[in-house]
Amino acid sequence: MDPGPLRPLLQTMEYRTLGKTGLKVSRLGFGAATLGNEYGTADPQESARAVNLAIDSGINIFDVAPYYGRTLAETRLGEMVEGRRHEVIIATKCARYNKAEFDFSAGRVTQSIDESLRRLKTDYVDILHVHDIEFAHKRQVIDETIPALRNIQAAGKARFIGITGLTVCMLREIAEETDVDCLLSYCRYNLMNTDMASTLFPLAEKQGVGLMNASPLYMRLLTPEGPLDWHPASAELREVGRQVVDLCKRRGASPSKVALHYASAPSSIASTFVGISTQEEVLQNIGAIDATLDLSLLDEIDKLAEPVRHRIWKSGLPENYDRMMTD
Repeated sequence: MDPGPLRPLLQTMEYRTLGKTGLKVSRLGFGAATLGNEYGTADPQESARAVNLAIDSGINIFDVAPYYGRTLAETRLGEMVEGRRHEVIIATKCARYNKAEFDFSAGRVTQSIDESLRRLKTDYVDILHVHDIEFAHKRQVIDETIPALRNIQAAGKARFIGITGLTVCMLREIAEETDVDCLLSYCRYNLMNTDMASTLFPLAEKQGVGLMNASPLYMRLLTPEGPLDWHPASAELREVGRQVVDLCKRRGASPSKVALHYASAPSSIASTFVGISTQEEVLQNIGAIDATLDLSLLDEIDKLAEPVRHRIWKSGLPENYDRMMTD
């Protein structure tokens, strides 16, 4: 690929500090679930080119997990960044290993990091997250899982630790009671749902916790292609997503670009992860964060989304459902 068009992209990538970790992360992060074929079969060679182009273009943080592709994503990412490990920040996870296979015990997460390090071809990760905490009992995460991660950190296998999940209230409650370094939530700050703003933005500012956002396209609800069959959204959420996409298209705007720019804009969010599997997607997504949004279009989108603003599907144990959940 001609490197000429990449030069302006390198000049415009924005970096933000990930809370008290001090890590300087790119505003746009590489969501590596795609490497595990979570959103359709990815071509390994093209994905490798996309990873290298992303790094060349200034994207420096990669989000992966044993769960993505059931270890395939970690394995591929390790191969793809080999020789460039010093240029990237790798965030991986523990405790979730299959659709219904979770283990938040100290023994299992301690074993898990060693498995991840082998797949990633590295002797440490920059961030180790507990994956989808809403599937765990809160006290176990606080009293067993997080202390185990601190031991992993003390052993030099993870520089920083954090927690992830859909349930923003549980993320906040655990972060208030423990001393985690960062939080990652998904589908909770986008054109249709901004729950992260009221629950996690104040916490990040008060405690210096690094905040990351994922699924800015609402797991494809906000794309012309629409969600895959497994998407857990209700018919009402799917319909509003379709209306938002149609509105953007009528106004001559790319729905995906509008959604990504909007989701990554708040300064409270250090990095926003978007799934990438091709070189074209790298360039399109970097271009999206530099776009200028039409405020009148955002006003119209806001009106469409208002009836479902705080609706989200239930995930995890009933005791952990967010109080604002109404779907």
